[in-house]
Amino acid sequence: MAQAAQVDLLVVGGGINGVGIARDAAGRGLSVVLAEKDDLASHTSSWSSKLIHGGLRYLEYYEFRLVREALIEREVLLQAAPHIVWPLEFVLPHSPEQRPAWMIRAGLFLYDHLGGRKKLPASRRLRLEGTAYGAPLKPWVRTAFSYADCAVDDSRLVVLNAIDAHERGARILTRTRCTGARRESDGWSVELRDERRGVTRTIRARALVNAAGPWVSSFLQEELGLDTRSRVRLVKGSHIVTRKLYDGGHPYILQNEDKRIVFVIPWRDEFSLIGTTDVPYEGDPAAVTCSPEETAYLCQVVNRYFRHEIGPGDVVWSYAGVRPLYDDASANPSAVTRDYVFDLDAPTGQAPLLSVFGGKLTTYRKLAEHALEKLQPVLGFARGAWTASAVLPGGDLPGADPARFLAELRREHPWLPEDVARRLARNYGTRTSRILAGRRGLNDLGRHFGGGFYEAELEHLHREEWAREPEDVLWRRTKLGLRAGNELAVPIGAWLAAHAAPATEPVS
Repeated sequence: MAQAAQVDLLVVGGGINGVGIARDAAGRGLSVVLAEKDDLASHTSSWSSKLIHGGLRYLEYYEFRLVREALIEREVLLQAAPHIVWPLEFVLPHSPEQRPAWMIRAGLFLYDHLGGRKKLPASRRLRLEGTAYGAPLKPWVRTAFSYADCAVDDSRLVVLNAIDAHERGARILTRTRCTGARRESDGWSVELRDERRGVTRTIRARALVNAAGPWVSSFLQEELGLDTRSRVRLVKGSHIVTRKLYDGGHPYILQNEDKRIVFVIPWRDEFSLIGTTDVPYEGDPAAVTCSPEETAYLCQVVNRYFRHEIGPGDVVWSYAGVRPLYDDASANPSAVTRDYVFDLDAPTGQAPLLSVFGGKLTTYRKLAEHALEKLQPVLGFARGAWTASAVLPGGDLPGADPARFLAELRREHPWLPEDVARRLARNYGTRTSRILAGRRGLNDLGRHFGGGFYEAELEHLHREEWAREPEDVLWRRTKLGLRAGNELAVPIGAWLAAHAAPATEPVS
């Protein structure tokens, strides 16, 4: 076993909460190690509805603090990462049997004003007849409301936070499982096993953060041998993807007869993303799938509103994720709080353990700030909160304008096909230059694997973004798997295997 290294903070979990905390801590001058047993964003953080939003429906459950924080964060993230976060105008068809118009207007008024909206437009009422908004809908839908929220590439948001943490000094260890931890006189002694190399090492940390998501409770009980009054409640959310159901870039938010809502979101130019469900879940979080019943449910909601009706045969892909919500004893899964809760175990004179329950993609940055506030009395760092005005890697677009950046990219590299240029700009922002530096034509990009994916990009993902397996590349870093299926998996896998670090290489 390698000699133990000493750090200030060890974070277990490479989802959005874990990487957000690691980034914030590294930026405050702390020495940080993050350990993730799989790939970054392997689970909950890549199976979301791909939205940065305030959570309009949470107003019904009086989650005003959460909604306000999320609305403020929506604009912070729009400024921090304009290449992967972009505004959308949502259309909410009015279904008077579910919620009366006055209730919707009141909710939208709160939504407009609760978070001090600055960049995004206000909500409004829409007359649908003869408009692009009404064209896809059935004739009974005559009026609607619109409001603004944002879309996000969820798994890339995770990776960008990890990159920023790494560039500020954190060590990011993927495919590295925490196999045990024990409190000692001056900190935690944590065993980490690199699953790819079969190497185990010990890290000594002054504080330990448990950001294991769906495994937050089992990590406490199985790896640490601790119990806690706080419990995680697993709720499954499933999505289906079809060929695009209508023209236009506006998503719909559909009210169902059971009072739930379903999003229909234009996605990746060619598709519609439809979800989500809320189903209690008790199985293995890594084995979750979209059930036939959930597919039928989502199709039924769409068919109530849309002229173009769909069925299971129209689904080109589906996915499901487990939300690790804080168990507040709500009987209705949709009513379980989406807010985050910390469980700080810090006996006097002993090293702290901070466990994170719940949380939303949108509020991860504030969650990280609050986590560091909890740890500050023990770790004693001097630098305060800093991430509110810091851009994420690639987000320093001229004028924070993706269209302007894409135009400049095409002028500098006129030989680059338009669809490839657009995808690279959306994925990497200004860091596209790291892929294209010194390249003067397509031949300079190396092997073409297919679908506009070249070896230069794969080299970048392997070198700078911890891509080690084909699914890391196809589904979490690029989403090319949606178009190419698994056709590229074999050649990409062979390339990654040929470029794998030797088993004898020290664990960084």
